[in-house]
Amino acid sequence: MLLTTFAPWRAHQRSNAADDLIAHLQRQRQLPPGTTVLRHIPVSFELAPIRVMAKLVEIQSPVVVCCGMAEGRSQLHLERYGKGDDLTLETTLPLDHLLANTHLSGISDDAGTYVCNHLYYRLLGAIARHRWPTQALFVHIPPLTPATRPIFAHDLALILKRLTPLVSRSVEGEGSV
Repeated sequence: MLLTTFAPWRAHQRSNAADDLIAHLQRQRQLPPGTTVLRHIPVSFELAPIRVMAKLVEIQSPVVVCCGMAEGRSQLHLERYGKGDDLTLETTLPLDHLLANTHLSGISDDAGTYVCNHLYYRLLGAIARHRWPTQALFVHIPPLTPATRPIFAHDLALILKRLTPLVSRSVEGEGSV
């Protein structure tokens, strides 16, 4: 599995909540075995898709999960769609299944209009266009507080764990990226 995070992008941000949560899960050894983490992707419409897709092609991961910060949200959200060029592309992952027994998580149909959505749209488009044996997900993570950090950590660790069988099945029978 490839897991990505962005660098902070606003002057008032000392860090990025998504990157902080992934770093926390790494320290707690709660990421699935074999996960490759690509941290601090530049918040750039041009560079973010290039960095993520280059890493995806390099490691040939069957699942890529991109994580970004959503300052205005109070729940962790799995994004259903990436939108651009008057098109809407949908992840093929079973979002309802991934969310079972989570506490502060839901599904969003709007990944926004900034780099997060652009990256997701470009990634879903490349997977479809090139017929890569890869599935993609974008997860928006709200600001972390001492009260919400353990809840979001639980939810994201559970979601990533549920993706592990998909990774195993893809590795067994499919071609390369």
